[in-house]
Amino acid sequence: MYNLSSRYLNYMGLSLSVGYVLYRLQCHFFEKKRRNTLNGKVVVVTGASSGIGEALAHVLHENGCKVVLAARRIGELERVKQDLISKNQTKSTYEPYVLELDLEKLEQLEPFVNKVYDQFGHIDILINNGGVSHRGSILQTSLDVDKKIMYINYFGSVGLTKAVLPKMVERKSGQIVFISSVQGLIAIPNRSAYGATKHALQAFADCLRAEMAQHNINVSVVSPGYVKTAVSLNALTGSGVSHGVMDKSTETGFSADHVAQEIVTMMVNKQNELIISQFLPNLAIFLRHKVPSLYHYIMAKRANKTL
Repeated sequence: MYNLSSRYLNYMGLSLSVGYVLYRLQCHFFEKKRRNTLNGKVVVVTGASSGIGEALAHVLHENGCKVVLAARRIGELERVKQDLISKNQTKSTYEPYVLELDLEKLEQLEPFVNKVYDQFGHIDILINNGGVSHRGSILQTSLDVDKKIMYINYFGSVGLTKAVLPKMVERKSGQIVFISSVQGLIAIPNRSAYGATKHALQAFADCLRAEMAQHNINVSVVSPGYVKTAVSLNALTGSGVSHGVMDKSTETGFSADHVAQEIVTMMVNKQNELIISQFLPNLAIFLRHKVPSLYHYIMAKRANKTL
């Protein structure tokens, strides 16, 4: 009886293993097939000079997109462009297109979009990734810093989206992606200016998704947790200067490459939302909605630096 049971368990284990392998192969096949739909698409990526934006540019370029690299630092964009070209020499790809863009200067947004139209005729996908973070208490953060971060993170993305929408509506086709943050779902001390912009983007995206459904335009929001980028180094303090410190949580976060791959998978599947986060931020999201009193207690302790 024992040998029979043992053989049965081994057989079941082998069957499950084979089934799992076949399932993964099937997923890989369909994922590759879906990514083929990106070939030839005109994709604008803001904040493409580093971090998640740069990683996204690599994945999109590898998948045959006509990538528009946008950011303030034109020299860094040229570096990214050359990296893309050198790493994909054996593939049939389109040469990346570099355009300078400062999201804080709202008057630049429409002329920027017109330059893309002059080059390609249309935009298939807009990825609103550009932005800046914040480190500082509300009492110590000047209103000018709040305004600057809101202009870059919120009005910059909203203005750029409004500039591309008319042609997308006319073509009855398009996709808008907002790279938000888990801080658009929860709020933590000493990030008030940043969190406020991401909460605002979440609300704008929800409204936009509902209004654009009739025009066949998909709207997605990505909420990453900690990602190993220069976000904390470049974050603005309460006085407006750069934070200049790599936070430990940021340094040990997900790689930008991993996050970029997850985002592209979300894009081809046309998901509305995606959270890419570690356990603690996910727990905080759960507590905020299910046990808010405990969440507020924990945040108060964190603000007082006793936790």
